[in-house]
Amino acid sequence: MDSIQHLLHSAFDKPDAELIVEPIVVASDHAIAGWTQGDMGGRALLRRKGGEWAIILCSGDALKSVDALVKAAVPEGAAATLEQKLVKAEASLDPRRVAHSRFEGFVMMDETGHHPPQQK
Repeated sequence: MDSIQHLLHSAFDKPDAELIVEPIVVASDHAIAGWTQGDMGGRALLRRKGGEWAIILCSGDALKSVDALVKAAVPEGAAATLEQKLVKAEASLDPRRVAHSRFEGFVMMDETGHHPPQQK
């Protein structure tokens, strides 16, 4: 869990906006990390490869469904486990944090775990 927090902090920390990473749920070689930063929030889908975690994509509430996780190449069993663990973990959070899940759409990450440059 510490390596996932470190990865998200190194990718998204800003001097003027603290990144809060919680909850983190893991199933096999996949994880979902919830995050808030200022009045924005969302979730990151991660995959472990060779012992290292990498961010696959960022999204919002869409990552709470098995269907979306399977479409993102998470095996169905792991997707179901992630969904169940996420529901349980988010139930214990301050409702104001969960309400910040305003991230819309999907942002795919490159092989280094960073989002590619914006297309014009």
